[in-house]
Amino acid sequence: MPSELDDLASFAAVVRAGGFREAARTGRTSASALSEAVRRLEERLNLRLLHRTTRSIAPTEAGQRLFERLGPALGELGQALDSLNAFRERPAGTLRLNVPANVARTVLPDLLARFLAAYPDIRVEITAEDSFVDLLAAGADAGIRYDERLEQDMIALPIGPRTQRFALAAAPAYLAARGTPRHPRDLLAHDALRLRFAGGATPLWEFSKDGETLRVDPPARLTSRPGLASDLLVAAALAGLGLVYIFDDWLAEHLASGRLVPVLEDWWESFPGPFLYYSGRRHLPAPLRAFVDFVRAG
Repeated sequence: MPSELDDLASFAAVVRAGGFREAARTGRTSASALSEAVRRLEERLNLRLLHRTTRSIAPTEAGQRLFERLGPALGELGQALDSLNAFRERPAGTLRLNVPANVARTVLPDLLARFLAAYPDIRVEITAEDSFVDLLAAGADAGIRYDERLEQDMIALPIGPRTQRFALAAAPAYLAARGTPRHPRDLLAHDALRLRFAGGATPLWEFSKDGETLRVDPPARLTSRPGLASDLLVAAALAGLGLVYIFDDWLAEHLASGRLVPVLEDWWESFPGPFLYYSGRRHLPAPLRAFVDFVRAG
């Protein structure tokens, strides 16, 4: 039975991650070990559970049915094991967080350094992605997002700065060559370095001043998916290729040094900071409970 449970857990991890290598990266095992576990499970059940190609895997109908039933069952097992933490002097285990890249880059480093120092028996696994995800399907204990509509059974807890803003900036050489915009409409005549979502949409640049809100769609010289690749947009701005509009945290160092110059600063948009969110209906694993208490304590 223990080896069968291990194989079931390996199968669920592979489906959840979308591949053997992806699951191996977060599961502290090898892709070959996961492949062998799934093969054993298929032989034991005499059913094919995964369609495999050289580039991807996908569950068969039987595999999908098994995966859907496994999630709650493995969750119950995890909670049973986690209940033993009550007999420990200190919480132990793994905390899995799904967060936006900006949070991973600017909010979590200091917070996690203090949290891990306070709880040496807890490990943390971070998945950085900017789309809104189903926490259970993503294998996460909790998520961090910006002002999202959450389901009724979700609890949202403020984390990090309570107000953030986007900053518009360009290199001095670019502004010397092309002129400095004086109004958001002027951006239509400039080169923009812009974000593009996974679905292909390029969000408009939004500015507010004195009760007036404007959304503009400047021509993109360079586009990038949100996330850590946004550093490419900042590098392009530093190289004088255009204007970048992004979290001010990403630009603070360059604005302070003068390598980038703020543009239309009195039009920059402010918005609420991020929230830690998690299910209010399920038992909180000890690592998550410790993290929630730590965030609440400030």
